[in-house]
Order: sequence, then structure tokens, then C-alpha cells
Amino acid sequence: MEYLVRAARVTDIDRLVALGDADLRGDDDASPLDSADLLRQLVYLPQASIFVAEAERHVVGGAVLALRPSVRAGGYIGTVDLLVVDPGHDADRVTRALLEEVIRSASNKGCTVVEAIPPDDAAAATRWAAQGFVPAGPRIQRIVAAAGRAARRT
Repeated sequence: MEYLVRAARVTDIDRLVALGDADLRGDDDASPLDSADLLRQLVYLPQASIFVAEAERHVVGGAVLALRPSVRAGGYIGTVDLLVVDPGHDADRVTRALLEEVIRSASNKGCTVVEAIPPDDAAAATRWAAQGFVPAGPRIQRIVAAAGRAARRT
């Protein structure tokens, strides 16, 4: 089966949310927007790119690339914030097609690094490694309250 990767449209978002349901579930208090609303906004923003993989005109996977500037990196850093594949399709081929497009896009946009949170699944980690991703140490983060939400206590 042939997989076509293209930029996502607003009409693709509900399918991406359905595919990434487990990955997109998080703390409901973290954002005033739900996953679908946020993804719909990202379709139009220049600091993010959303890609979908299609097979026979059906969305079978998707990836979100978010960009941020970095003086230390000497350009932009691209973060693969989400990568989902329909379990009924070839995960190796869909992942490869999506990551190739993400890397090409990141390079065209001036990224010097593309990062992601390492997958928990060993098979998924192998797919990412096949595309040149290597461990780069843990990340640190701080949770902040989104505007429009009550402050969260931790």
C-alpha cells in the first residue's frame, strides 16, 4: 500500500484526535482548549506544522512539528509533539513516511535539531532510531497555568 504524506487540513483534525486519543489525553485543567481545538489552531500557525499520512484517501497517521528558536542550537529546534499511526496499517512504513516529511520540513524551516520524547514501546523506539533519532538525555519542565484558567497547585 502506498502512503501519501501531506499538510493537514482543518477537516483532518477530528480523525487525528481519534487516532491519538490515548496520547492526547492529559490534564484537563492544563489548557483552556481541548486537543481538537488546539490542533485546529495549529493548522494555521507558522510555528507549527501538522502532517497526515493517507492511504486510499483515508487518514492513517499524523505528526505535529512545533518550532522554537534556540540561540544554543544556532537556529530553530523542531519538536515532534505527536506522532500517531492507525493500528490497522503498517506502523513502520507510516512512521517512516511521516518522519521523513517532518525532518524535511524542519530542515527547510532552519531547524538544526529535531527532538521528541522517547517512545515507551520498544518497536516504536526502533522505528525512530531507523530515522536517525538517538537518546539525548532527559528534559526538564515546569508546569504553568494557562491564561484563562485558575492557578494550579503542585
